Amino acid sequence: MSTALWILAGFMVLTVVLGLLAVRRQERGGGLAEWSVGGRSLGPVFIWVLMAGEGYTSFSYLGAAGWGYNYGAPVLYVVAYMSCGYALGYLVGPMLWGYARRHGLVSISDIAAHRYRRPWLGALVAVLATVFLLPYIQLQITGMGVVVSTISYGGIGLDLAYFLAFAVTTAFVVVSGLRGSAWVSVLKDALVILTLGFLAVYIPLHYFDGLGDFAHRLVDAKAEWLSLPGHNGRTSGYGVGWFASTTVLNSLTVVIFPTTVAGYLGARDADTLRRNAVWLPAYNILLFIPMLLGMAALFVVPGLTGADSNLALFKLVIDALPEWAVGVVGVAAALSSIVPMAVFMLVIGTMWGRSVLSLVPRLKRREKGISQVVVVVAGTLALILTYTAPNTLVRLSLISYEGMAQFVPLLLLGLVWRRMTLYGALSGLAVGVGIVCGLVFTGHDPLWGVNAGLLALAANLAVAIPVSLYGPQGAAGEEPVELADLDEPDEPDEPDESGKEGAVSAPVPPRG
Repeated sequence: MSTALWILAGFMVLTVVLGLLAVRRQERGGGLAEWSVGGRSLGPVFIWVLMAGEGYTSFSYLGAAGWGYNYGAPVLYVVAYMSCGYALGYLVGPMLWGYARRHGLVSISDIAAHRYRRPWLGALVAVLATVFLLPYIQLQITGMGVVVSTISYGGIGLDLAYFLAFAVTTAFVVVSGLRGSAWVSVLKDALVILTLGFLAVYIPLHYFDGLGDFAHRLVDAKAEWLSLPGHNGRTSGYGVGWFASTTVLNSLTVVIFPTTVAGYLGARDADTLRRNAVWLPAYNILLFIPMLLGMAALFVVPGLTGADSNLALFKLVIDALPEWAVGVVGVAAALSSIVPMAVFMLVIGTMWGRSVLSLVPRLKRREKGISQVVVVVAGTLALILTYTAPNTLVRLSLISYEGMAQFVPLLLLGLVWRRMTLYGALSGLAVGVGIVCGLVFTGHDPLWGVNAGLLALAANLAVAIPVSLYGPQGAAGEEPVELADLDEPDEPDEPDESGKEGAVSAPVPPRG
C-alpha cells in the first residue's frame, strides 16, 4: 500500500476515534437534545470549527477550483454570500437559539410546528427539507470518492471510496451526534488551514516565480477570468445580475439552512453565536486559495474539460508534491466531505425522529433511537443512489439551495411578524417551490440574468403577506420573538424522555 494510502487510513481511524471519544463528554442518559444539538452546551471554539467545517466542504477543494478553472471571477459569489450570511447570522442565530431553547426545539421542522401549532407542518417541512438536503449527502460521498481515488493514484477505486465515506461518517455520527462532528471538525480545520496555507505559497513558487509573477501572467493572458461574467460567462449567464441576486438569496438561505441551525442550537449561549458571527468570515480567506489555484492550473494543465476540471487543484498537487504530502492534502479534502456529510445526516435524522415518525404516539418516547436509525437509512439511500443512479440526485441538487430559500418567509418572517398565518406561509411556500422547480427544470435559471430562487422568493412573499393579512386568520401564532430577551430564555416547556430539556411542547389549539 502506498504512503498516501497509509496516511489516509491512519487519519480515517483517528477520525472515528475522535468522534467516539466525544461520547464520553455527553451526559449519561442524554436524550435527543444531547445527541442532536450537543446538549446546547458547545462553546465558542467548537461552534466556530463546527460551523466553519459545515460550510467548507469538498466543493472548496473540487468545485471552487473547478469554477476558478472554467469561469474565474463568478466563483467569488461563494465568498460574498457566506460573508453576508455570517453578518445576518449575528442577528438570526441568537433569535433562533433563544426561541428553540425557550421551547425545547431541536430543528427547523420543530420550530415550524411550534410556531404555527401544527405538528403535521413540522412533518411537511422535514420531508421537503430532506428532498433538498439528500443531494448534499450524495455529493459529499461523490466528492470524497473522487479525492480518495485520485490521491491513491488509482489504488482505491471509486466504489470502495464511496463506501469508505459512508462508513466512516456513520460510525461516529450515530453514536456521538453533533458533539462528535465538532470534535472531528477540530482535526479537519487544522489540516485545512495547514495544507491550504502551504499550497498558497508553494504552488506559485514551484510553477511560477512567486505569487506576483503568477498574478501578472493571469492578467496578461487570462484577463477574461478576472471580471464578470468570467470566461464563457455570457453563455452561462453568470453576470453581475446573477452574482448579486445569488449573493442575496444564499445569504438569506444559509441562516435557516438546517445544518446551520443545528450549529446555532448547539451553542452554550447567544453571545457565543455573536462572537462566532464576527470571527467566521476570517475562515473565508481560505476559499480564495483553491479558486486561485484553479486558475493557476490553466497554465500547468490546460485543456481540462467537463468533470475533469474539478480535479484542477489535485492535478497540481500530485504533480508538484511527494506522495506523503499528497496524502495529507487528500486527508484534509476527505475530512471536508465527512464533516458536512455528518451534519447533513444528523439533521435529517433529527427532523424525522422528532417531526415525522414521532407523530405515531407509541414512537414518541423513542425519538433519539428513531433519529439514529434514520441517519443510517438516509446515508444508505444516498450511497445506493451514488452507485445506481449517480445523476438523479445531482439533478435534484440544482434546486437544493433555491428550494430551501422558500422556507425563509415561513420561518424567519413567521418568527418576527405575529400576523403571518399558517395559510399565508403555506401558500407562499407552494408558490415559491413551484416556481423554482418550473424555472430550474425548464432551463430558465437564471432568468433575465437573475437567480431563479430569488424570483421565486419574491413571489413567495408576494403571496404569503397578502394571504396572511386578508385571508383566513387561523393559526396566526404566538407573540413575535423579542430580540432583547434572547440572552436569558425561559425554561423549556417540558422535559424529554431523559428528563432533560429538549422536547417540543404540546400544540395549543388555534383561536378563531
